[in-house]
Amino acid sequence: MVFLVLKVRRNLGAPVLFVQDRPGFRGRIFRIFKFRTMTDRRDKDGLPLSDAARLTPFGQWLRATSLDELPELFNVLRGDMSLVGPRPLLVEYLPLYSREQARRHEVRPGITGWSQINGRNAVDWDERLAMDVWYVENQSMWLDLRILVKTVSKVVRRDGISQDGQATMERFRGSNR
Repeated sequence: MVFLVLKVRRNLGAPVLFVQDRPGFRGRIFRIFKFRTMTDRRDKDGLPLSDAARLTPFGQWLRATSLDELPELFNVLRGDMSLVGPRPLLVEYLPLYSREQARRHEVRPGITGWSQINGRNAVDWDERLAMDVWYVENQSMWLDLRILVKTVSKVVRRDGISQDGQATMERFRGSNR
């Protein structure tokens, strides 16, 4: 991690960490830590450029290898996250979930999860959130071990890092169902 801190600092400058509020267990807000992957470039009005315009080749590599997620281990140690669970999404999505989709907050969010090994960002929102709820309903130590093992394969193959035509994934705008 020290090597990555130095590389991020050299390639993207300070701050090295991306810190953002995210909803966790029971929707409680916590601060997530990740390595920064984007520049702070802004347009003439001072608004941030699109993700695609701010994502650097080094940042793309960090995301592709999932090394940008390593600081989340601090979130696990603090008890905000688990190794396995639904990925913590944006706070602004909370009012957009259906009652069923909101069940994803019945467990701690994870660094990896069922939807990460079954499509990651390449699946649509309804499918992804349905997989999160499936995990909540089927959570077990054996399932977590299976997810952890399969995560290694997904990271090595760099599957599902982004949605077609997106630098990451399109914003969630509410359920289509």
